[in-house]
Amino acid sequence: MASAVRITSTANTLNFLENQNSEEEEGQNLWSSILSEVSTRSRSKLPSGKNALILGDTGTGKTTLIAKLQGVEEYVKGRGLEYLYFNVHDDDIDDHAMCNAWILDGDLYHKGLQKFAVCGENLADTMALLVVDMSRPWLVLDSLQKWASVLREHIDKLRVNPETLRDLEQRLVRQFQEYTEPGGDHSASPQRRNPVAGDAEEECVVLPLGDNTLTHNLGVPVMVVCTKCDTFGSLEKDHDYREEHFDFIQSHIRHFCLQYGAALLYTSTKENKNIDLLYKYLVHRLYGFPFDLSAQVVEKDSVFIPSGWDNEKKVAILYENFQSLKKEDKFEEVIIQPPVRKVKSLPDFIISSFSTDVKDLGTKPRAANLDAQPLVMVVFCLSLFCAVPLGGQTSEGVLANFFNSLLSKKSVEGGGGGNTPRTVRKSGVVYLQ
Repeated sequence: MASAVRITSTANTLNFLENQNSEEEEGQNLWSSILSEVSTRSRSKLPSGKNALILGDTGTGKTTLIAKLQGVEEYVKGRGLEYLYFNVHDDDIDDHAMCNAWILDGDLYHKGLQKFAVCGENLADTMALLVVDMSRPWLVLDSLQKWASVLREHIDKLRVNPETLRDLEQRLVRQFQEYTEPGGDHSASPQRRNPVAGDAEEECVVLPLGDNTLTHNLGVPVMVVCTKCDTFGSLEKDHDYREEHFDFIQSHIRHFCLQYGAALLYTSTKENKNIDLLYKYLVHRLYGFPFDLSAQVVEKDSVFIPSGWDNEKKVAILYENFQSLKKEDKFEEVIIQPPVRKVKSLPDFIISSFSTDVKDLGTKPRAANLDAQPLVMVVFCLSLFCAVPLGGQTSEGVLANFFNSLLSKKSVEGGGGGNTPRTVRKSGVVYLQ
């Protein structure tokens, strides 16, 4: 019995110790869980100090673009270096932050002001937007090259530690190489450059960059934003642009983007096109938000190409639509600035007929200058003639007949009766009374 009791006591003791150890383990697990949650929450707080530097020519719509992101309809455009911001909110952790948006004036005189927006300390937290105006596509390439050079020059002046800059450049290379197409089976996707963990070790390799890819690595993410894409219809109507012209322009922009590892987005603030997409991509690159939108290359006025998606073979698809153009054609020889429309000069018969009267009007005393009909007719004919665009239907013969009828009327009235119109000058504009 003693032996049996001893065994029972030993068993109870073991059960007690096991229960105590189990409670201690549960307590430890509980504390570990709490500490892990606190640590995760502290790490998942949205970071502050993120910057978007916006560069581009005057009139490209830089301020309007950021105002749209900010949700502001009425704003006052500044000079030099504008500061705006847009809110970033994370619903999962119920946290928000303000992303700084620095807009540099389109006048190169102000390029030195970049130092107040981007410095060596916040370079890693900065993304650059190069904004171009698609209503004037003949200026696009020169504008991109100009502002990319301005950004490169500024970064070189920051005197960033070479090792730090090298790390930033390698970060862009990895991001480009490891890009994955959103959705679908990543392991089987041809866009998958870096397979998921668990694949065979021999498959865990990244493909080398193409010959013309990231040859101009600035160390900061770059995005090319094309504004006013709602004007494509006007380009087709007024300047005889065809589909191949838009493909030709897009191919050159995409080659530029490959060189800088840049994303590409076509927008229209007038039609509110792709503004939400711009916001989502910005917070994805700056804050690490998930991004599940695929590239868009079908609609010519709403193109979106995330950084890492494009390559030379995909750009070459655009060449298949060329009919009268060739991929070797120079951009400036195909996309030519249209000639500026000049206002027609007044016909000689108007000038010669009124030269004497106008001269006399300028020399006679004001009291004797009540019969100002010749001057009124000059102003009227000038405004009527200048209102006719080149290629209009109104001819000089019609104007001549109208003009001669006025002269005949004057001769019948005897120059000055009560029906003679007088002139009233208000703010530099002549009105008939």
